Amino acid sequence: MRFGRKVGQDAIVASFPRTVEEHRAVVAALLPPMPAEDVPIRQARGRVLAADVVAAVSLPSFDNSAMDGYAVRAADLAGGGAASPVELPVIADIPAGRLDVPPLEPGTAHRIMTGAALPPGADAVVPVEDTDGGIGRVRLTATPAPGAYVRYSGEDVRAGDVVLAAGTVLGPPQIGVAAAVGSVTVAVRRRPTVLVLSTGSELVAQGTALQPGQIYESNGPMLAAAVEDAGGHAELLRFVPDDVEQFLDRLRRRLDAGRVDLVLTSGGVSAGAYEVVKDAFTGRGVEFVKVAMQPGGPQGAGSLAELGGVGVVTLPGNPVSSHVSFEVFVRPALRASFGHPYPDRPVVTATLSERWTSPPGRRQFRRGVLDAVHGTVREVGTPASHLLGALARAECLVIVPEDVTELDPGARVEVLLLEP
Repeated sequence: MRFGRKVGQDAIVASFPRTVEEHRAVVAALLPPMPAEDVPIRQARGRVLAADVVAAVSLPSFDNSAMDGYAVRAADLAGGGAASPVELPVIADIPAGRLDVPPLEPGTAHRIMTGAALPPGADAVVPVEDTDGGIGRVRLTATPAPGAYVRYSGEDVRAGDVVLAAGTVLGPPQIGVAAAVGSVTVAVRRRPTVLVLSTGSELVAQGTALQPGQIYESNGPMLAAAVEDAGGHAELLRFVPDDVEQFLDRLRRRLDAGRVDLVLTSGGVSAGAYEVVKDAFTGRGVEFVKVAMQPGGPQGAGSLAELGGVGVVTLPGNPVSSHVSFEVFVRPALRASFGHPYPDRPVVTATLSERWTSPPGRRQFRRGVLDAVHGTVREVGTPASHLLGALARAECLVIVPEDVTELDPGARVEVLLLEP
């Protein structure tokens, strides 16, 4: 394995105003912790608990049968078995949900269904497979110990127990236990609302015939989907005019209409002319810098004091740069804001299957496909920042550190998994 360095590496790194870590911190500071809100448990999937869920009832809440069979007193079957079955009269049927469960008298049996309340006096259940299935009388070939096939009240959860701690991400099992202990609603962290702005006079809506110089707008839908995937709430404001005053007026009217926690833009942040995002936000609290990374060097972040202090993150316009920048800076900040215990994507180590070179002084994020069986990774497409088709085929981002300029096949690399 070879890690090459070039002369003057430290000077090249220093020429960038910000490192990746520094810009991550700037973006994270724009999103304070989200407040709590109560939501119905049916709407809580994927949300993060803001408070403990305490059991109002025990689980099970009553002693019940674990099998379809017969409720008995174990002592009545002592000495029985397959060779000498015990025969008992069947006095009652107890289906699940029956409320008036009669006591079990000595020397008798009750036919009982799974989940049904164990009758007073019974201390065991004989599965129907160990009987002749009788209705008026039943022959039992088993000799159960006390407690056989009985689910006792509170053996899973006791009333007053914390069944889900604050900070838990609610999936189907967590919603199930919250429902089982009687929760109607749960306190969760509010999802951050992100306003995704789509700018660019060259952009047109899908379904429209393209004219020379026009392209279909893709960054807006891509970033809105990324926000939703991260757990936020996205609102897409499309085709904002490429005019500073119209741009600011459109943004101001939307911010006046309701809560927005973060404004997210793509494009219009480079050094050329007609960079409406940069022109509109410069001098208003948003700082535009170059970050030591590729793709995604031009970045901007800050807050607009004249618009209520809303946080703004401006991403590059090339689609790969925009998406990679979202993954590196915005996604972890969003997830941290609503208390997700794992704000960052998982990172694993893999073996590179090909030779790479990398520019000095920039942390590269190369699109890749991981062979989990062999633990190897290969590149999809090239490092170019406009190859959206290659990005769509990628399963991961392969990280090449700033001080590495050459990687041979067999080199060990960190891989950021773009899993759902």
